[in-house]
Amino acid sequence: GVRAGQPDPFVAVVMDEIGIDVSGHTPLTMEDLHDTSFDVIVTLSPEAHHHALELTRTMAVDVEYWPTVDATVMIGGGSREQVLAPYRSVRDRLFQRIKTRFGIEGGPTV
Repeated sequence: GVRAGQPDPFVAVVMDEIGIDVSGHTPLTMEDLHDTSFDVIVTLSPEAHHHALELTRTMAVDVEYWPTVDATVMIGGGSREQVLAPYRSVRDRLFQRIKTRFGIEGGPTV
């Protein structure tokens, strides 16, 4: 990410729904990954994309931008299901994009 933060509990809920446990993960900034190498970096927001391009301008790495709605700004209150709906939508769209981009067959059903 661009900024440090706390894990979003709604992300853990919707990922658990498809059998992926992210409850033990801690969000990291791009700077936290300075000793790690990548072939591809996927960014989800314009700010993250710009930041990744700046950090990798001297590296042999592809940076792809996948415009993604921020589920946290879609929350307007309401029932638990209404709050989780935008998170599920983002999860499902990203999962499909990952499968298409990286040629993954099967995996969790969304």
